[in-house]
Amino acid sequence: MSRPTQPAVIRDAVASADWISKALLSSGYRADFSLESLKEIDRFFDEQAPDGTPKPDGLLSQDLGARIFALGSYVGEVIRRKTGGQWHGDDADKEAEVNISVQLDDGTIRWPVQRVMKRFRNGPEDGIWAYGVLAQEAPSSKH
Repeated sequence: MSRPTQPAVIRDAVASADWISKALLSSGYRADFSLESLKEIDRFFDEQAPDGTPKPDGLLSQDLGARIFALGSYVGEVIRRKTGGQWHGDDADKEAEVNISVQLDDGTIRWPVQRVMKRFRNGPEDGIWAYGVLAQEAPSSKH
């Protein structure tokens, strides 16, 4: 019996999380897939996109969509590794990269790329570290 193939968007998310981790490390951000590293994602946004606008010649000034997806994938992978659960995504969805989710072992669903998009736009009020802590400490709370 053949095993179902994992959707490409999930493979892309895991690969992007690894890629952005290395890129962040080389730029001076600690991105080691620890819960504490989510503070570094907040610092990254504070430094690279103050007021929801990428700094000219900054790390978000090019390939913004791909980098937001990679950052969201990193956040999702941190949460998945710390709390358990699995990625869910549908390649047939025209917005698969935005709608990819992590379903925790208790059934709670998190949408890390959507959260990263909110953090980018809205600033610290949609903090990434707090999002990760809530996923770990109160898994029954929703997105």
